[in-house]
Amino acid sequence: MSTRPGAPRHLPFVALAAAAAAAAVFVWFAMPHDREVKALWVLLLKLLPFVLATEAVARLDLAAPARRRLAAVALPVAFLVFFCFFVPRIFFYSDDGPTLYYYVLTLTPFVILSLVLAYRLGGGEGSGVRRLAYAMLLLMLSGLEDLAFLTVNPHTDPRWTPIPEVWSWASHMTVFLGHPPTKYEAYGFIAVHVALAALVLCLPGRVFRAVRWPVGKARRVPHAAER
Repeated sequence: MSTRPGAPRHLPFVALAAAAAAAAVFVWFAMPHDREVKALWVLLLKLLPFVLATEAVARLDLAAPARRRLAAVALPVAFLVFFCFFVPRIFFYSDDGPTLYYYVLTLTPFVILSLVLAYRLGGGEGSGVRRLAYAMLLLMLSGLEDLAFLTVNPHTDPRWTPIPEVWSWASHMTVFLGHPPTKYEAYGFIAVHVALAALVLCLPGRVFRAVRWPVGKARRVPHAAER
């Protein structure tokens, strides 16, 4: 990326990212959440945050070590926005919860793999792929989405408000605990998994580079970022 002499290196990225955030806030809070597009200018305005964010990402210019550090934070945060806001909202407004749940259950690992594939194709290390994928998988299994469903949605159904004392629907917790978790057991389950995800993100890269699966001994060509 080239900038004028003396211009701050990251100014284009910061300016575009701020503009994208401002545009997104305007679209989300100031415009109606309509399914139908009533005019071309409405469509273009709603696409503006995406375009600005794309241009911001395209202008992000970091050295390899900084990119790896940023990826370890930015990708899990992006995943949590999807998993702990949009997914609970989708469930809340769904008329066919069990069927939708199955599809989202399948979609979420696909989203994780899409994120780490983009990271790898962008020059990320294999160890970073493992770090990010397994950390986000732990977040997926943690129960954070269940807690978010109960807290980010405007519930009026007495089944969900106040927060139930027993989480009978949380089968992924039940299989670990041997019984449906109480509210505080669920909190503990979530806390342990979030802590484990944070630990995975903080482990040194050599731990993940040491992983070898029994799929043959093909010669590995080190990526430039790993040399």
